[in-house]
Amino acid sequence: MSEPSKESANTIKLAERRVFSQSFKPLYDEGMGLVERTAEYLDGKGRLEAKKLSRLAATLYAAESMRLTTRLMQIASWLLLQRAANSGEMTRDQVASEKSKVRLDTASAHSEAAGWSELPDDFLDLVNRSLRLQSLVRRMDEEIYGNGSTVHAHPANRRSNPVSDQITLLKTAFARG
Repeated sequence: MSEPSKESANTIKLAERRVFSQSFKPLYDEGMGLVERTAEYLDGKGRLEAKKLSRLAATLYAAESMRLTTRLMQIASWLLLQRAANSGEMTRDQVASEKSKVRLDTASAHSEAAGWSELPDDFLDLVNRSLRLQSLVRRMDEEIYGNGSTVHAHPANRRSNPVSDQITLLKTAFARG
């Protein structure tokens, strides 16, 4: 019976190998690039395009923009923590502890939602790209840290402030010492 557990202990986790190696950089760059492109879009072209939407579509756009930015901040936090571990700035245990504040389960409205078809194509592209990236990061997270590690990130008995949590995560990821 000890053989299966010994075998599983020796199994190489591909996601862990990717995150804790130089091949992590392209994923990190993709995630941070998407954060930057989204911010530029929402502050520029997106703001102009949103003004042209019907009231229903504008409401959906506002709600989906919030979900999009929340999703990307969570992904960015996860990527920053992995980078800190990869560079030796944080131990894996420290990352695992801080990572418990990261949620990789931000949903999106569906294409059947009223007003969805009116949303700008560039905006929908950003939403879809963020969802694909979140799915990839979530799968990697589950492989490295175990199933469900991010879904139950906020215990019911803890009052949570998402903005404060993100600031704490960013401070931790950039802390030196």
